[in-house]
Amino acid sequence: MKTKIHRFAGITAFCTIALFWLSTVFVELFGTHESIACVKRGIVLGMWLVIPAIITTGITGTILGKNRKEKLVEGKKRRMPFIALNGLLILVPSAIFLDHCASNGNYGSFFYAIQGLELTAGALNLILIGSSIRDGLRLSGNKEPFGKENAA
Repeated sequence: MKTKIHRFAGITAFCTIALFWLSTVFVELFGTHESIACVKRGIVLGMWLVIPAIITTGITGTILGKNRKEKLVEGKKRRMPFIALNGLLILVPSAIFLDHCASNGNYGSFFYAIQGLELTAGALNLILIGSSIRDGLRLSGNKEPFGKENAA
């Protein structure tokens, strides 16, 4: 059961961050200031999903990997603090700041500098989480994230 919770939480975190990232890029390229503000608000509200998903992934991963010393497990353990710190120190404050600015119509150069930082940090977390998902699939012998356990 812990494995399924870990898998679900990790994939939820990855997909939510990917949705935030793609929504931001799309609205910045094709949206109005009003639609940018709407996306920024949605990202702040979506943190109520992604933060627990990342925490759950970290806790279940720690439990599952407690006595394992494989290279892939060690890689997952090394990545998790970077994922958490990137989210805590860059992504969450950036999202709150950008939502505040957008809701007040402040789209100056500082807004776009923080937007660039947020996109870069988000891409980094997608790479790190994606690498951990890949390694988890290799460890389990599974080829599909939502597939049957050890499917042939």
